[in-house]
Amino acid sequence: MAELGQVGDYEIRLLRVFKTVVECGGFSAAEAVLNVSRSTISVHMSNLEQRLKLTLCTRGRSGFALTEDGVIIYDAVRRLFSQMEDFRSTVNALHVQVSGELNLVASDTISLDSRSCFPDVLGAFCQRAPDVYINFETAPMNEIERRILNDEADVGFIPYHRELDGLVYQPLYEETCYLYCSDGHPLFDLDDTPDRIRARVGEYKLVHAGIQTNPQVAVQLQGLNKAASAYYYETRLAMVLSGAYLGFLPEQYVEPWVQKGKLKPLLPDERVYKLGIAAITRRHGRFNKPRDVFMEVLVQHTRPEFQAESR
Repeated sequence: MAELGQVGDYEIRLLRVFKTVVECGGFSAAEAVLNVSRSTISVHMSNLEQRLKLTLCTRGRSGFALTEDGVIIYDAVRRLFSQMEDFRSTVNALHVQVSGELNLVASDTISLDSRSCFPDVLGAFCQRAPDVYINFETAPMNEIERRILNDEADVGFIPYHRELDGLVYQPLYEETCYLYCSDGHPLFDLDDTPDRIRARVGEYKLVHAGIQTNPQVAVQLQGLNKAASAYYYETRLAMVLSGAYLGFLPEQYVEPWVQKGKLKPLLPDERVYKLGIAAITRRHGRFNKPRDVFMEVLVQHTRPEFQAESR
C-alpha cells in the first residue's frame, strides 16, 4: 500500500495550486490567479498526483471535474490551510502588545524581601506590558493555593510546605527561620548555655503559624508550649516583641530588631528550619499572556541556582 511521506514546502506549494484550480473551476481560469501558464499548472497537478499516488481530477473536452479522491483531498486541503492560518494568527497574536489583567497574590513579607527582587520584576514587567492592569493582594498560604487552583488569581507567592498536583512551582529563594525571644522575655538574659535554655524553653508560651506545616517544622514545634497562633509574620513578631511569647520568624525579616538588641535567637544550632519560597501558577490554566510574560520576567530575576528548578 502506497503511503505519503513527509510533507514539505514543495508539497504545500502544489496543494495551493490544486486548491486554486478547484476554486477557479479549471486550469484556464486559474492562470490569471496563479500568474503562471496553463502548461505549468498542468505540470504541478501531475506532480501532485504522482506524489499522492491518486488521480485528483479529470480534464479534457468535457471540462474540469474532481474525482471522488479529489473531493476528499480538496476538503482536507481546506482544513489544512485553515489550521495553518489559525497557527499564523496565534503566533502573530503573541507579538502584539500584551493587555488585560494580571492578578497577583502573595503571602506577607515576600514582595518586599530583597531576595524576591519584586520591585525590579514589576518594573521590568510594566516596561514589557504597559497596558496590563495589575491587581495585587495579600492572603494566607492556603487561600493563595485555592485561588490559583480555581483560576481566581494568576500568580501566587508562598512559603510552601507541600506540592499540589495542580500547581507549578518556581522556587525563588530559601528562608531560614529561628526561634526568637525578645528582650522582655525571661530567657533573653539567661546565660547562653544550651543545656539551661534547652531545659526551660518548653515552659514558655509559643506563638506559631496555626496551619498544617511540613515535617521539618512539625519536629521543631515538638516539646514547645503552643499557646497562640498568628499566621502573618507581622502579627507574630508583635506577639514575640511583647515578651509574652517565643516564636519562629525568618532571619532576614527580623534582622533590624536583632541589630537593635530587641530580639535574639534561642538555640540557633537546634531550633531552626528552612522554608522554601516559590511562585505558583496553575498547571493546566487557560491561555494567559500577561501571566506568561510575568513569569518570564520573574525567572530572569531569580537567583541562578533556582532558575531551572521549576516543577
